[in-house]
Amino acid sequence: MLLQAAHISKSFGARQVLTSVNFNIQEGERIGIVGINGAGKSTLIKIITGSLAPDEGKIIKARDLSISYLAQDYGMDSEQTIWNEMLSVFSHLIGIEKQLRHIEKRLSDPSLTAGSNTYQQLLMEYDSLSSFFENNGGFEYEANIRGVLNGLKFRNTDFNTPVNTLSGGQKTRLALARCLLGTPDLLVLDEPTNYLDMDNLTWLEQYLQAYPGAILIVSHDRYFLDALVKVIYELDGARLTRFNGNYTNFVRQKGELAEQQLKAYKKQQEYISRTEEFIRRNIAAKDTTRRAQSRLKALEKTKRLTRPIKERIVTVFFDVTHPSGQEVCQANCLTIGYPGLVLAQVINFKIYRGERVVIIGPNGIGKSTLLKTIAGLLPPVEGDIQLGNLVKIGYYAQEHQGLNHEKNVLQELWDRYPLMNELDIRKTLGGFLFSGDDVNKSVADLSGGEKSRLALAALMLQKANLLLMDEPTNHLDLPGKEALENALASYPGTIIFISHDRYFINKIATCVLELSSYGVTTYYGNYDYYWQKKSMPQELEKAKTFKNNQSHEKIQYLLRKAEERKKRKYQRQITELEQSIANLEETISKLESELYQPEVYQNYQVYRKRQSQLEQTRSALQEHMEKWLALVEGEA
Repeated sequence: MLLQAAHISKSFGARQVLTSVNFNIQEGERIGIVGINGAGKSTLIKIITGSLAPDEGKIIKARDLSISYLAQDYGMDSEQTIWNEMLSVFSHLIGIEKQLRHIEKRLSDPSLTAGSNTYQQLLMEYDSLSSFFENNGGFEYEANIRGVLNGLKFRNTDFNTPVNTLSGGQKTRLALARCLLGTPDLLVLDEPTNYLDMDNLTWLEQYLQAYPGAILIVSHDRYFLDALVKVIYELDGARLTRFNGNYTNFVRQKGELAEQQLKAYKKQQEYISRTEEFIRRNIAAKDTTRRAQSRLKALEKTKRLTRPIKERIVTVFFDVTHPSGQEVCQANCLTIGYPGLVLAQVINFKIYRGERVVIIGPNGIGKSTLLKTIAGLLPPVEGDIQLGNLVKIGYYAQEHQGLNHEKNVLQELWDRYPLMNELDIRKTLGGFLFSGDDVNKSVADLSGGEKSRLALAALMLQKANLLLMDEPTNHLDLPGKEALENALASYPGTIIFISHDRYFINKIATCVLELSSYGVTTYYGNYDYYWQKKSMPQELEKAKTFKNNQSHEKIQYLLRKAEERKKRKYQRQITELEQSIANLEETISKLESELYQPEVYQNYQVYRKRQSQLEQTRSALQEHMEKWLALVEGEA
């Protein structure tokens, strides 16, 4: 156990954010925290890391636990260069290295006798420091710095750049690099995928998959969560619920749980109705009054289940006023950019009705510029864009530039569609979670998520047959993203979109256009298909580069150290699993004995609860046994 939260509660004024929250983090565990915007995820993270105190409860940490925390959109501010700032993470190793050089200098002093006590003490000290230096990465830390900086798209030529001259996104990436290099026991990351392009994201996933410590992540990136975490905690209604598995498993389990809760509620309501009807019909009759009174007492003792609250989600439905022709959009030797600045050229593609095309490429390559050129908002530098017959464009801007900040929500939508009556406008806004006084909010005062929902409402009412969407999932919480995906899946028109959300791309895209400075490459499939086609040559090239750049001796050394770490990790995991298995078997025995106690089997709710606990514990035991067997066989 690295960390345990016990009965954590936190409120801000009258708003209760956390209510008696409990959870724990085991060594090496990968945990994701999800929840709607404003649920309190960042608050919980701050309490865990000690940067915010809870109102009630406590955080219990293992002795000497080291934690690195990356706050959401946190950017470093330093007068040092990038390289020197990263070196500061290894100041303890640099200090030891200086001590080693100093001892070496003393040992080489001709006035020092080889057999003297001083000489022997220096040798012992040198041996001890050398061993610590080697075992703690003294020979690799500079290579690690370069690897992490390169993985986060900092080139070698950037290393002497002062940190305070970087952009906000670069500073956030640098803060992430510093956290990773510290290799703490627990790595806490709040939205670490912000400001990362797809290459950065893929690199970060691979790095974290091999990370030796525990990881706690708050993220809206579902693909990232699927690739990395093994446990999901959902924060909802100030309470925390644990689900085993990645994000996809969480969605399935949550749906099953909601269905079970609704069934249990309906079943109890039927029981209550039948019992109340029996009491009503028999309470006054002389020969049945005792039975009716007995039923009444039992009913009064019944713990009433509350009806599960249906989560408010965005109601989106995209339709078209009329279909377009078969050929929707064609680029012919297109060059895009601005006066005096060419971003990409020799762009050729043809898009047909019903296709869902995602444009991907590195940041700054011109993806948004290409979308604006298709929309007619920017003229081509060279070449042309041809739209097909009856094409009607609906454009969704990344930063919602089309919204008028001088209007309120109701005015913004109604002024766009003045022929609609006010009731229909309000119904539409209600479907996008603007209800009551929300419609009178100024557009300028809306959050990023609220602006996204308002822009989507305006786009939906347009009923265009070609949707051009620039990062449509930005600022949307997870339920909002899922609602948008479901709406676009049934949309009868054509979609061209830009997104860094790989989960979203996988669900929507039928074609990937990879944009570079000299044209586009087409992949007919979703993101997984695209990455499968791209990854194999890259992996071979990386292996080849590694082989060419590393000496045989160093490779053998690294392999030997990796094998030793693997063996220690195996043994530790086996011991922990054996203890967990013993605990689970004891719990199963206890639950099985409780099922036969009268106070349990005579109470349906208590019996079902014990039965559910027993099934879950048995499932956990089976999972632990399989892991134990796999580890034992792997070690053998």
